[in-house]
Amino acid sequence: MNTPDSDDIVIPDAKRGNWVDRLLPAPLKPYAQLARWDRPIGWWLLLLPCWWSLGLASGTAGQPYPSPWYALLFFIGAVAMRGAGCTYNDIVDRHIDAAVARTRARPIPSGRVSAKAAAAFLVLQALVGLAVLLQFDRFSIGLGFCSMVPVAVYPFMKRITHFPQAVLGLSFSWGGLMGWSVVFGRLDAPALLIYVAAILWTFAYDTIYAHQDREDDALIDLGSTARYFAETTPRLLTVCYGAAVLLLGVAFYLADARIVAYVGLAAFARQLAWQVERFDADDGALCLKLFKSNRDAGLILTAGLVIDAFLKAM
Repeated sequence: MNTPDSDDIVIPDAKRGNWVDRLLPAPLKPYAQLARWDRPIGWWLLLLPCWWSLGLASGTAGQPYPSPWYALLFFIGAVAMRGAGCTYNDIVDRHIDAAVARTRARPIPSGRVSAKAAAAFLVLQALVGLAVLLQFDRFSIGLGFCSMVPVAVYPFMKRITHFPQAVLGLSFSWGGLMGWSVVFGRLDAPALLIYVAAILWTFAYDTIYAHQDREDDALIDLGSTARYFAETTPRLLTVCYGAAVLLLGVAFYLADARIVAYVGLAAFARQLAWQVERFDADDGALCLKLFKSNRDAGLILTAGLVIDAFLKAM
């Protein structure tokens, strides 16, 4: 049986004409798609809590700006580990993905990458992540290894619960702990508050994302918060986003942040409110747009923290 050519495959979440489609040789494209290099929103959402925590910790430590080296390491680690996580998820979910319209074109269910080749690619990406982690102090290395627990169990949660987004939040928000840890070599209350806030943020934005698959998930009886909350999703988004903003505000207070950090937080909160105002569970394209807009919300918050650290050190 002939497998489809990569150039003939349309990945629903990916922008047409992205750099993977334009620049990579055909044999590499399925692996890039497996790691979601053509859909950078995932690594952005994994990276941003790292930068929030790093920015707040830098200001607390009296540094005029976050360490560019740490910021770069977090970037490389986010790309590598997001890719590894997606590869692992696709190996575990390959039969489910084949039954869902949005995911059946992925490299494994479409037959362009075997499960064995995907596993080898997973190991390669994990080794890159390990190389990044080993650049940190001993406490942070151990903390980073602990993140593997929620990563390992996440793909199985949709089979047994309507709340897989909660487990995704536990893993995707881990950077909220790591950014503080690499500066101080320990965890303090502001880092824990950022972590919990990022979990709530992730729980909400991934619920928006899950509404794209609501009907397919129901047909094959997979759990998701989109199915569970259904028409009450706007209320859930309001509670989760509101609580996340409140917890971030407390973290900023405990870390002695100044006015610019709170201005950034207010702008972040307004962007989240815009998502709730625009949300329409029956409009898949809009759900994807709102989900992706969280990158901009997170960057706004990051900018506020970086500028605040600079002004505090003057």
